[in-house]
Amino acid sequence: MSKVLEGLYYSESHEYVRIDGQYGYVGITDYAQNALGNVVYVDMPDVDDDVEAGAEFGAVESVKAASDLNSPVSGTVVEVNEALADQPELLNADAYANWIIKVELSNPDELNDLMDAAAYEAFCANH
Repeated sequence: MSKVLEGLYYSESHEYVRIDGQYGYVGITDYAQNALGNVVYVDMPDVDDDVEAGAEFGAVESVKAASDLNSPVSGTVVEVNEALADQPELLNADAYANWIIKVELSNPDELNDLMDAAAYEAFCANH
């Protein structure tokens, strides 16, 4: 079974967001990295790009497939995880420790539309 962490918010497209003040750290879940297999490339937006909840902001490519990344929240990208450019396999090593983008949230109320850990575990079990 994939690891699901308490205290994060989860989307149906298998991204998570960890909240720290007005910022959200967005990445893919352990379930997603397991499904993808060995990650070989991460396509990330630029700093100062705007992202929108539910909209694509990049992609993850593995030896098996490519998968679009959809932001669980809206806001402005304030940082990208540069380490992933050289070591995309970090997502396989620990998907939760290796976030993809840091976003300044523009609408924190959107978090109410996401799942908590228990709801996400149930969602994964049924798909």
